[in-house]
Amino acid sequence: MSAMSYQCDADGIVTLTFDAVGEKTNTLNAAFRADLAAAVARLAEERAQLRGVILTSAKRSFLSGGDLNELIAIPSDDAPAFFQMIESLKADLRKLETLGLPVVAALNGSALGGGFEVALACHHRIAVADEKSRFGLPEVTLGMLPGAGGVTRMVRLLGLQGAFDYLLEGRQFGPQAGLAAGLIHALAADCAELLSQARSWIMANPASAQPWDREGYRLPGGLPSQPKVAQMLAVAPAMLYEKTRGNYPAPEAILAVMVEGAQVDFATASRIESRYFTRLVTSQVAKNMIGTLFFAMNEIKAGASRPAGFAPRQLRKVGVLGAGMMGAGIAWACASKGVQVVLKDVGQAAAEKGKEYSRQLLAKRIGKGRISEADAAALLELIQPTEQADDLAGCEMIIEAVYENRDLKARVTREAEQRLAADGVLASNTSTLPISGLATACDRPAQFIGLHFFSPVDKMQLVEIIKGRDTSAETTARAYDFVQQLGKVPIVVNDGRGFFTSRVFGCYVNEGMAMLGEGVPAAMIEQAGLQAGMPVGPLAVTDEVSLSLCAHILEQSRADLGAAYREHPADAVLTRMIAEFDRKGRAAGAGFYDYPAEARKRLWTGLDAFAQPGRSLPAMQDLIDRLLFIQALETARCFDEGVLESERDANVGSLLGLGFPAWTGGASQFLRQYGAEQALARADALARQFGARFAAPQWLKRLAAE
Repeated sequence: MSAMSYQCDADGIVTLTFDAVGEKTNTLNAAFRADLAAAVARLAEERAQLRGVILTSAKRSFLSGGDLNELIAIPSDDAPAFFQMIESLKADLRKLETLGLPVVAALNGSALGGGFEVALACHHRIAVADEKSRFGLPEVTLGMLPGAGGVTRMVRLLGLQGAFDYLLEGRQFGPQAGLAAGLIHALAADCAELLSQARSWIMANPASAQPWDREGYRLPGGLPSQPKVAQMLAVAPAMLYEKTRGNYPAPEAILAVMVEGAQVDFATASRIESRYFTRLVTSQVAKNMIGTLFFAMNEIKAGASRPAGFAPRQLRKVGVLGAGMMGAGIAWACASKGVQVVLKDVGQAAAEKGKEYSRQLLAKRIGKGRISEADAAALLELIQPTEQADDLAGCEMIIEAVYENRDLKARVTREAEQRLAADGVLASNTSTLPISGLATACDRPAQFIGLHFFSPVDKMQLVEIIKGRDTSAETTARAYDFVQQLGKVPIVVNDGRGFFTSRVFGCYVNEGMAMLGEGVPAAMIEQAGLQAGMPVGPLAVTDEVSLSLCAHILEQSRADLGAAYREHPADAVLTRMIAEFDRKGRAAGAGFYDYPAEARKRLWTGLDAFAQPGRSLPAMQDLIDRLLFIQALETARCFDEGVLESERDANVGSLLGLGFPAWTGGASQFLRQYGAEQALARADALARQFGARFAAPQWLKRLAAE
């Protein structure tokens, strides 16, 4: 056996220890499946001499899910073979739980996806009480469903309503939460106690069986036909569609498997699950999501975009210039990871207000029991609010996070550089201004870099690292290390107006305004954004950013580019909203939406001023295509211009920074999964109808040619 060992002790207790040769983790790959089949066959042969079975692991984790390298490579025409493979695996798990022997999962570490499905096939689950361990069935987040019996067993264990969040949301949990939910039966202090408890339970429970295999079993909460359950299920599809907009087949499939499987015997329910699972695994959506959210993310965590040849470094002291919303958020991000922060503003009161942001975040965490008051106080001590520039002395990195004004940024950069450590890094949190230009304000441009955090910093994972013309490779490596030290996800791009994320985001909001200028009803525009899979419609997100900021960026672009600036159809709409209607966005209380004090926001009725009576309504799919293609095509232009260097960073950055629909796998993958030739034809059609901004970039033309 290459994936597990089979050991039987003097008491007749067999321990199956998962330990894939040459792998960091155990997965449900071909070697595991073959070894499991052999182990179950041997257990059946030796059944008369055995007292029970313990499943555990020699790795740090118990068992990961399926082998995603294997899953992502399965073509749709290989669905029958995949179905038979998954049915064979499930047959072995079913034999294991119906041997008539007590089977214990000794969870020495995390068990997610297929790993937890194997644990669910055991009669008793014991976990080491390490809150770093995670359990659950997160397959839905990768476009799949738990196909190794997870849906069938969770529904029979918790009932339809009880299993909802674990299956449809992919909720993960720690040992204590699992114990409280009944998904884990006992906790152990360490691995030695874990195995001791497992042996004791086997000796005390010789006649073990799953709840659903016992006589008189009833589904917790009732069958789908029972009135209370039927009432809940009647509204579930509508609630699901409100979240997925029909773009994500996995949640719909999970709901179907739950309901259909609850009405039949275990074997039939399991077969239903396999059929839906096979359909999802061979779908393009699952391949898109796995490719970006698993493989690309893991490559970034492993340092794929980090310059090689520089030893990793951890920072101890960081300066932040500007204690506004972004500066305060960056200070929190640092302090929450144990990094000392000097938070400077022009006045002590403003700096103290920036520190108050962290105090408010901590108060919420204290209230939820996520941090003690003593630990919160220690964290706050790491933030030093000040108005004195000399307090920045010795900082290993200083991040400028002041207003988007070149002169102001230059002034604070020059002041800070005098206090920066000799080998320190100067960074700008600008979202649009070219880094090479900002670097001219300092004497050490090789040590200057862009660090674009996203708001709110405490929630947003992404940080866009922008290399200036003179930024050194060592500075880039140190910035990458710092972002990872904060527990965030770095992408690396080259300099250019708007870099990558702000530039592509601007295309989304501008296209929404362009549609409004064409007379498309505002409600239809917003609905198109949501149906495309964007988290917020283009007009609503423009209000959040503020029309005033958009106007400032427009003025700066016109001034910088002069005669080279090309007017966009959105420009006239933006100018009219501010100059004619005095609607400047949510912060000003009025934008494309009204914001009543005691009611939900609603589209401003004055947008009728943009209506064009007599013009027929466009097809919804055309609007959806415009909003997705304009972002994907601009991403392709970023490759043409050298702003982007890898599709990995483009896809992860678009999902985490722009809210580009996860079902696509990212802005670059959207064009690939659409089909390069078909995407090229669609871009050409959109360009003919709506303008040169949809003209196909060279990147897409090369992709189609290949």
